[in-house]
Amino acid sequence: MLGKKEQQLLDALSPRAAAEGIEVVTVEVVGARKAPTIRVYIDTPDGVSFDELSSSQAWINDLMDELDPFPGAYTLEVSSPGIDRPLRTPEHFARFVGEVAVVKTSAALEGRSAFTGTIVAVLADVVELDVDGQTVRIPFDTIKRAHLKGVVDFNS
Repeated sequence: MLGKKEQQLLDALSPRAAAEGIEVVTVEVVGARKAPTIRVYIDTPDGVSFDELSSSQAWINDLMDELDPFPGAYTLEVSSPGIDRPLRTPEHFARFVGEVAVVKTSAALEGRSAFTGTIVAVLADVVELDVDGQTVRIPFDTIKRAHLKGVVDFNS
């Protein structure tokens, strides 16, 4: 699901994040090649406070300076995963069984490559979604991008 550069950055950030008690949910590199934006999404079991974002921004920035991932300029953004939390690993899917996810695949499955459904189960190499009453099994190695479908309840 991650590109080569994104995986390298994730691998470099993860040990320090674990020492800080933070999970790096995912890393995205977007924008122009000459001045890309590196987005680092972090989380903790209790959510992410402003202080955690601020302190994480500092050590992630220092680590990025050491890594120098792109020649020239880049922009670093550190954020909580938000309401549409990215799902990258089988553990992410397992944590959110019962929630609605949006999954895009790299190849068509059953004639389509985009699925929105409730996460039913996570098996060794597939995630099962209930899509409109039908169980769809999506192999992890075909998932291009996935995230929770955020729901806002204005009545509570």
